[in-house]
Amino acid sequence: MLASGPPSRMGSSVSPSQGIFPPSNIGNSEFLNVGASSSFPPPELDMNKNDETDLLSVSWNQNSGCIAAGTSNGFRIYNCEPFKETFRRDLKSGGFKIVEMLFRCNILGLVGSVGNTHYPPNKVLIWDDHQSRCIGEFTFRSEVRGVKLRRDRIVVVLEHKIYIYNLMDLKLLHQIETLANPRGLCCLSHHSNTFVLACPGLCKGQVRVEHFGLNVTKLINAHDSQIACFTLSMDGLLLATASVKGTLIRIFNTMDGSRLQEVRRGADRAEINSMALSPNVQWLAASSDKGTVHLFNLRVRVFGEDTRPNSPRGPALVHQNSSTSLDPLVSPNTGANPNSSLSFMRGVLPKYFSSEWSFAQFHLSERTKFIVAFGSQSQNSVLIVGMDGRCSFDPVRGGAMLQKEYVSFLKFQSRSTI
Repeated sequence: MLASGPPSRMGSSVSPSQGIFPPSNIGNSEFLNVGASSSFPPPELDMNKNDETDLLSVSWNQNSGCIAAGTSNGFRIYNCEPFKETFRRDLKSGGFKIVEMLFRCNILGLVGSVGNTHYPPNKVLIWDDHQSRCIGEFTFRSEVRGVKLRRDRIVVVLEHKIYIYNLMDLKLLHQIETLANPRGLCCLSHHSNTFVLACPGLCKGQVRVEHFGLNVTKLINAHDSQIACFTLSMDGLLLATASVKGTLIRIFNTMDGSRLQEVRRGADRAEINSMALSPNVQWLAASSDKGTVHLFNLRVRVFGEDTRPNSPRGPALVHQNSSTSLDPLVSPNTGANPNSSLSFMRGVLPKYFSSEWSFAQFHLSERTKFIVAFGSQSQNSVLIVGMDGRCSFDPVRGGAMLQKEYVSFLKFQSRSTI
């Protein structure tokens, strides 16, 4: 169900600022001047350094150029390449379980941890760090599972519902009902001329894709088991999914829901923690609790264009402007995913023997929860947070990835989780 207007049963209350900022300014590194503060008290900074800081969450910004870390004492922001701490905020009131950046600007989406005395986990704060105050606040009856930001939208994920707000005035635009979603699964496109949202559907193994510019909804039955992880390409035209089994990863065309490719992470059950598509959608990286990052070569790409809601191009041109044709991306300068030596017996032997396996791998020394992304300074680099490093891969021969950099960005106790 996609509904517009004020929330019904679950409900939320919003304390808006008096005008926020033009979306065109967001994404620049300059600080922004925004509206009035909410009723929340300003945070009381903790000037005492505490080395025993628990890491509660870690996430990328929209272009994977920064890392946001939620800690038991506040939050910290890091630049990835070169790696350096940009700023930190240590608070006496407690920490944040969700820290969502908006590209590189001073606006953050924050959700407090259970022990935070000022910012409980059922509230979302839109935080202006330049002014050190909350400029918007959303209060819900249940715990917030996720927050996603775009230049023009704020998306709040609850366990059974997703709320979509306009960033300019914090007005509620849409509501989407989902299957139970304790992981807070949701992802957005980030091209300026597309707004695509992917979230769990109302059936097990289903992903719902909303093309808001086209007013099109696609329900993709991706897996037989429950969805564990998914990611969109920057333009929202490709979707990669994994189930709780964690053995197969599937890539879909979000315009027509067709499956384009299927790759195999392994034979044993695993929890897929993170997936990322490279900016040129030639590579897919995935991390799991098996302690390995897998890299897959993608053979296809969807060419198409979502349209802005106010675009002069009408529905009659939607099909022309949103082509679902496939373009092969097998380049002579890159290798292919390996297959079983018995793959020539496809259709005779079980499906396992015709699977595409990972093109390159990186083995980690500990089984922590890691998130992955692609580096911006090199087409052949993968960023891995959890082990706090960067590795490279050979785009022709594949195989074991080479660690290029290792940085310990936060001291935390052994009980800490990411």
